[in-house]
Amino acid sequence: MSLYSEFAPWYEQLFPFREEVYFFLRAYAGTQGSCVLDAGCGPGHYCRRFQRDGFPSTGIDLDSKMIDEAAASSPESNFHCMDIGELASLHRSFRLIYSTGNVVAHLSPARFSAFLQDVYTSLELGGCWIFQVVNWDYILGLKEYSFPVKTVGDGSVSFYRRYPLISQERVVFDVELVSGGQKVFHEQVTLYPLTADSFIQRHSEAGFSLAGLYAGFDKSPFNRERDSGLVMVFKKV
Repeated sequence: MSLYSEFAPWYEQLFPFREEVYFFLRAYAGTQGSCVLDAGCGPGHYCRRFQRDGFPSTGIDLDSKMIDEAAASSPESNFHCMDIGELASLHRSFRLIYSTGNVVAHLSPARFSAFLQDVYTSLELGGCWIFQVVNWDYILGLKEYSFPVKTVGDGSVSFYRRYPLISQERVVFDVELVSGGQKVFHEQVTLYPLTADSFIQRHSEAGFSLAGLYAGFDKSPFNRERDSGLVMVFKKV
């Protein structure tokens, strides 16, 4: 069972739907009726909003519990329990493909490049691919890194995330959820850090054109030496 299944009951409270994120994404989604895909959709809250606003939405996620919750909350959307690296198996085209929350960092560099080719093929001409990741340029200069602790409700539920081991090849992602003083789960997974320049180069090789580079969904300018996040927008031209 994945760590995401373990905290599925708390996911919406820890990572709620954000209007700022949705309107950023929607600006690249084209006109109503255009199809969108969420790669790593979790419980599907952005798919649900796109579907409600007239954009046929598809969500894919490796976690079956997340997909079950997504399908229950937005039955008109299409959800598939699958690895985002299997995107090509959908055999569909989209105006917008997006991924939030550092999902693509779970792909090794080789798998990420292969995934990019599938994204490019699955996009309509003029369509956009948007993803959010940790700013590895900044993180790779540190020995370790801890995220701010997230809490739920009265603070009885706390979610801890940190990178206890950071190297150029891999980063250990340590996560822990504590509820009422009791550990719900604790797990470590491997992430693969790619710098902003590496992302740009790989996208260029795949045929994309850079259309936006930001520190966050508020479109704040990106500073690779200090910002903790990175949002990139690429277009198929």
